[in-house]
Amino acid sequence: MQMDFHYYATYCAAYLAGYSHEESLDIAYSAQFVDHCSRTLLAKIKGPSNAATTQLQLEMMDARTDPVGLQDITRIWSSFHFLPKDLYAVKPKCSKRYLHKYRLICGPNGDLIKKTVELAKGKPLQSVGIAMHVLADTWAHTYFAGTPSLVINNTNYEFYEMFPEGDGYSEKRVTFRHKTSVPDDPENSIYTNSLYQRSENTIMNLGHGRAGHLPDYSYARYRYLPAWGEYEEIVKDNPSDYMKAFTQMIYAMKFIRGDIDTFETEKYDTQAVEGRKDRIKEIIEKRQLIASDDWKAFGEELSGKPVTEYAMDAYFEEYTGSSDEEKDDTFLGKFTQGAIAHKGMVINEIFRSKNPLAGFAKLKKIKED
Repeated sequence: MQMDFHYYATYCAAYLAGYSHEESLDIAYSAQFVDHCSRTLLAKIKGPSNAATTQLQLEMMDARTDPVGLQDITRIWSSFHFLPKDLYAVKPKCSKRYLHKYRLICGPNGDLIKKTVELAKGKPLQSVGIAMHVLADTWAHTYFAGTPSLVINNTNYEFYEMFPEGDGYSEKRVTFRHKTSVPDDPENSIYTNSLYQRSENTIMNLGHGRAGHLPDYSYARYRYLPAWGEYEEIVKDNPSDYMKAFTQMIYAMKFIRGDIDTFETEKYDTQAVEGRKDRIKEIIEKRQLIASDDWKAFGEELSGKPVTEYAMDAYFEEYTGSSDEEKDDTFLGKFTQGAIAHKGMVINEIFRSKNPLAGFAKLKKIKED
């Protein structure tokens, strides 16, 4: 997903869940900051490097792809962007090495998303935002894994975009190119993806790189053959999935706030969007590369207050100007501690499943709010 959903739509979901305007902005900022909190940024503000929630392209170009390097990549991407759905999935007649990667395939409503939401309960708003980023991405990034793997993440030329027409769909074959300097062209179904590389562990085969940004566009519907699918076609309906992501975020945040006693998977707060569903559907299905303006306008309709634009450096000065003893109590200090706790939980759950691809981590308890 992109800033339109992680920041602006998350603000809307938080407000509908009962948070105040100010609290919703803090949650939204934290959700979006997951896409920016790299080791390079943390070094700049003198933050803990193990709180990294993403990797810059330049960092990834220099990343090692030996077992230790691959563990480092997997820790970040599987924890925050491609949360595994089933760490104990069964796949007959395959090697253990393949099974370890297969079990990291992302998807919604798995045991780990339940643990993610429960971990955020009683914690600062920054942890709530982190959890909402992870939850939303389980819907957008379904069927891809947060570890470099050709045998899991590759796609082929059988890739078609689907357009509603009457009672069915018309189709257009997707044209992929590798010019990152040229914007995607949804009118002609031309999208940028990562360059095909035969190497199993190349960064080019991380996550949904081979499918370009199609998983990040809420309007997109497409069918394709995933490398792991044994030539069985997958149909991805982003508009339906993004609506579920939005209503599940509302439900999850009501649990975190204490309005609901238990969090259960496969539950969505559709009542909270009653009377607004058509408006939300219109935003989600609009064919545009970024829907920030529409989500922003919707958020301002909900709260009656201006939704400030995301500013990545909004809390840098507070953090860098604080003493070492005070840093954990700053906005970014609470974010980094929440990120470390979440990452540790996911890594250790992967390790507990006897999957070595993420190594193991020492858990650190964070303060309750």
